[in-house]
Amino acid sequence: MKVLVIQNRMGLGDMVIFLPYIEAISRHYGVPISLLAKKSTKALEFLSNNQFIDEVIILDRDDKKKLGKHFGFKGALSLAADLKKRKFDKVFIFNSSLRYALITRLAKIKDIYQYQLFNKKNQNIIEAAKEFLKKNLNIKIESNPIITINSKEVVNAKVKYKINYEEVNILLGVGGSGETKRIPIKKFIELIELCCKNLNCKFFLAAGNNEVEKKIVNEILNSKYKNKCTALNELKISEILPVIKNCNVAVCNDTSFSHLSAALGVSTIVLMADTPLLYGKYSPRMFPVMPDGEINVTHQTLGKDKINPKRIFEKLNELLI
Repeated sequence: MKVLVIQNRMGLGDMVIFLPYIEAISRHYGVPISLLAKKSTKALEFLSNNQFIDEVIILDRDDKKKLGKHFGFKGALSLAADLKKRKFDKVFIFNSSLRYALITRLAKIKDIYQYQLFNKKNQNIIEAAKEFLKKNLNIKIESNPIITINSKEVVNAKVKYKINYEEVNILLGVGGSGETKRIPIKKFIELIELCCKNLNCKFFLAAGNNEVEKKIVNEILNSKYKNKCTALNELKISEILPVIKNCNVAVCNDTSFSHLSAALGVSTIVLMADTPLLYGKYSPRMFPVMPDGEINVTHQTLGKDKINPKRIFEKLNELLI
């Protein structure tokens, strides 16, 4: 039996969120599945050791630039042809798009399971996935993504980066995909100061490698705490994962690294400023910190300037006990 799963959201975090549901499909049928995902999810980099995924097929489509082998009408036909060659028996489509309903029919896939068409508005990403598998496979799945990596890589990272387990090793996810998600760097520096006054610690700075996020990392590296910090932003995701696994705790903006660290088993403080709270607490290893004065966070909360470093440190201390 050949089973395809289509997860077309673009974020790495989205890919992590869907892992339990993708893996549940594989376990249900007793075969590793093929996964269709966008390149921006970095699925090829962090799912290489996943026993439930046999193949990652990259969706070559950029809607903003209107480019890619799978973009537009011709692209839909091209994708259908690519899938047809693989002769899938079943497909599970984690979206409500008519496009994928038509593509998979053109690909001659016999059994097609998909979210209700045209039902995207106000859709809860986690509850929708749970209901989808309960309805179609009668299985109940908890939201608890786990990423497995090679233990030898973890040991090698410990040696390479001189990670000492007598220190508190802290991942700082200082980057973020949007300006409103990124907590001002001065607040991270305040947190570093609090940690250094009270703990024997070391920091690993995780961010993207674009100009904006390079500037953020450099601001910390140019501070008096530079000798306590190691930048990871020029590394591939696959190279960063074993470093994260060596950390005791993570403090991250609502960004890719909060999802990765929690899925690697690291207690992760997620700084929620401007996105729905569910993205910062769906895993049992996630501990959201919200802006002062807020009891909930969603789009347009715009609370990055009200995140309190003292509250972050209190939560960090609590997690280390």
